Amino acid sequence: MDRLSILLSHFTLHSGIFYTGNICGVHNFHEDPQQGHLHLIKQGPVQMLDVQREAIDITEPTLVFLPRPSTHRLVADERTGADVICGRVRFGGGGSNPITDSLPNIVLVALKKLPGVEALLSLMYAEAFSEQCGRQAALDRLCEVLMIRLLRHCINQGLTQGGTLAGLADGRLAKALIAMHENPAHDWQLAEMALMAGMSRARFAVRFREITGETPADYLASWRVMMAQRLLTQGQQLKHIAYDVGYGSASALTRVFVRKLGTSPTDWLKEQRQAHRASQVETPGEENETDGALLKA
Repeated sequence: MDRLSILLSHFTLHSGIFYTGNICGVHNFHEDPQQGHLHLIKQGPVQMLDVQREAIDITEPTLVFLPRPSTHRLVADERTGADVICGRVRFGGGGSNPITDSLPNIVLVALKKLPGVEALLSLMYAEAFSEQCGRQAALDRLCEVLMIRLLRHCINQGLTQGGTLAGLADGRLAKALIAMHENPAHDWQLAEMALMAGMSRARFAVRFREITGETPADYLASWRVMMAQRLLTQGQQLKHIAYDVGYGSASALTRVFVRKLGTSPTDWLKEQRQAHRASQVETPGEENETDGALLKA
């Protein structure tokens, strides 16, 4: 399996378009730690302001992705407005994951720099600005394809800030990372990983930390904990999860879990369930207007 597909097999991509059309004036988007925000600017200009009130002027068709969105706003001309498509993006169960953790706070890519995306965008625009049956489902699936194209672009162009995607962008390190991702329960040794990368142990260890920001051992532990989190949310027992991700006992996994996340697997799972229940409590009829959505300021 290729370097991006295996990530997406563990941290499934879900997206949903919640607004299509013309915006005028100022529109706020609320902070959401569980999912990212995607803004496709078809026609502007648009100014984007983040929580620090730093202004980004968007004057050409552009894709904007905020992996960990804080409160931000789009500002369009009061008369001519701007044509936009806005969506939410979630990987796995939401929250921390190796995909969005590897990206900067704002990914800004002019559409002309995404090769071969014209046909996909034409389909999105056709669906977005029509009233055909199945429109929402089609838009959501097309948005997921667009996100995959964007992630591919980020890997190929080095638009990362360390972490997993940066490692996968490195031809040598990628071989070892893919092997770890595919088989986290294996007793990985530094010499074996270095051999896969075609490097000496010392050079591999140095380069791995330079690119990903972690030692190979710390990275493997982090990956195992993330796999354990996914299995916990699926209802599997801790003792079985420990074996599946490479630990000899539930207590061994718990020690690493606490070291990485500051909480036990049991407490973490309780917090996730509480957060999920809270996210399901919505005022009827407000989903398209307040759930991370487009609001007139």
